Amino acid sequence: MPICCASCSSLSKTDVSNPRSVKAITTLADFAIVSYCVDAGALAKHLPPGFEPDLLTLADGTPSAFVSAVPFHDLDFRFEALPAARFSFFQTNYRAYVRYRGERCVWFFGTTLASPLVAIPRFLWKLPWHHARTTIDATWERERCARYQLNTAARWGSAELSAGPELEAEPFGSFADPNAASFVLTNPMTGYYYRRDGALGSYAVWHDLLHPRSVGVQRARFDVFERLSLVAPSAAPHSVLVQRTTEFSIYLPPRKVR
Repeated sequence: MPICCASCSSLSKTDVSNPRSVKAITTLADFAIVSYCVDAGALAKHLPPGFEPDLLTLADGTPSAFVSAVPFHDLDFRFEALPAARFSFFQTNYRAYVRYRGERCVWFFGTTLASPLVAIPRFLWKLPWHHARTTIDATWERERCARYQLNTAARWGSAELSAGPELEAEPFGSFADPNAASFVLTNPMTGYYYRRDGALGSYAVWHDLLHPRSVGVQRARFDVFERLSLVAPSAAPHSVLVQRTTEFSIYLPPRKVR
C-alpha cells in the first residue's frame, strides 16, 4: 500500500499474539476486499451491545459505515509447529468495520470454506463457518490484476464477482482521509463474532501492511449482505481492492469473550 498512517507503524506482533497460543501461517493468493457503503443504523441492528459501526468519511463529506466480503485462496495453510502438513482451499470472510470499547476491529458475520476441513473450526471452536463450493479465477500481469472472477455456491452465502482490469485511480482517493481508510479497510487484526452456541467469540491475526490495487467491477453479488438487508440485490460495491499474494498468521485457538 503506498500510503500508511502513524498507527500502522506502531503495530507489532506482540499486540495480537498470546504466549499460550498456537500460530498458523498461510499464504493467501488472489486476495480481494469487496467493500460496500451501508447505512450505519441498519448495520447497528446486527451488532451486539457495546459494538458500534466505525464511520469513514467520504470525499464529499458523507460519513458511512462499511462491510466487506474478503475472498482468497489459502495456498499452504499450516501450523508453525507442523510445517510439513499443508492444506489448500478457497475461503471468503464476511465482515463489518466496527468499534468495541474504543478500539477499531471487525465484526464477522461468518465465513465460507471450500473444504471438508470446515468441520474443525465449525464444531471444535464453534465458529460461524459454512461449507461452500468456490472457484477463483484470476489473471495477473506481475502484480497487476487483469481479471478476477469469483463464484461461490453455498446454502449460507452464495457469491459472484466479475472484476478487472486494474484502475489507475488511487485505491483510497474517494475518502476524505485516505490514510485512515486504508488502515481501517485493510488492516484489522482483531475480530469478534457470535459463536454457533450464541456466545461472543474473538480471534486475532497478523500480517504485514497490504499493498492493494483497485480494479473495475462488472458484476458483484453477495447473498449474505443482501439477506441482512445491508445491500440491495446486485448493488455496485464502493470498491474492489486486490493483491496477488500476502502472508497471514492466525493465533489459535479463538477465545470465548466473557
